[in-house]
Amino acid sequence: MISPSPTPLPVTAPVAASGRRVLIRTVGLKKIYIKKGIPTEALRGLDVEIFSGEFISVMGPSGSGKSTFFNMIGALDSPTQGRVFIDEVDVAQLTAEELAYLRCQKIGYIFQSYNLIQYMTALENVTTPMAFGGVQPDEARRRGMRILEIVGLKDRWFHRPIEMSGGQQQRVAIARSLANNPSVLLCDEPTANLDLHTGQEILDILVRLNKEQKVTIICATHDHRMMNVCDRLMWVRDGRIERIARREEVKIEIGRIGGRREATAGDAR
Repeated sequence: MISPSPTPLPVTAPVAASGRRVLIRTVGLKKIYIKKGIPTEALRGLDVEIFSGEFISVMGPSGSGKSTFFNMIGALDSPTQGRVFIDEVDVAQLTAEELAYLRCQKIGYIFQSYNLIQYMTALENVTTPMAFGGVQPDEARRRGMRILEIVGLKDRWFHRPIEMSGGQQQRVAIARSLANNPSVLLCDEPTANLDLHTGQEILDILVRLNKEQKVTIICATHDHRMMNVCDRLMWVRDGRIERIARREEVKIEIGRIGGRREATAGDAR
């Protein structure tokens, strides 16, 4: 078990010109993968600031670099070049113990495929990260029950994933991501495997967490409903940030694709 860092990470986060605190900042972020001697540039120099309490949707085609970007800002992988700052702490300068503390205490992860431990109950899945965070068992149980109640699973505390629907499993995944009261949630296609109604329920939970608990949410998605609730949208293409726009600057156009009505993003104005 990895115990929390004995000394909290310093917090000297800068304030942007808008007056908002910068929670995550990247400078010249590049990532190159080499396979069979052939380099592939996944990220090609990203500079971005994400504010505390913000809801950001990261959009772009498959292979655009969204997942790599998430791995970098989530401290799951190291950049080939450039720097990532979380609360103005340079992630590259942290020890292994400090990185574990950062991932455990400051960042919550929600995955498209849920990534639940199949033999554990919903409550056990949620309380497991608390053990790594040093929470005592009785407190972890109380906190886990409360979080599952928040996401609408008060009656599923002792159910295992196989006994739950996809939407219920994603709710458990959201509850698990909140186990240690993180500052930021990284959501990788959280509605992709769900039907429209269930996807909307998951989206509503994320919006409520953002508005009521001030959790910063960064969501990689193809779901255009995110455009209606986020503060800003960031388009990634070919490893670069193509553009960033506030929600009110984005024009939603309705067209017909394959006989179905689809929402597409118009140019930011």
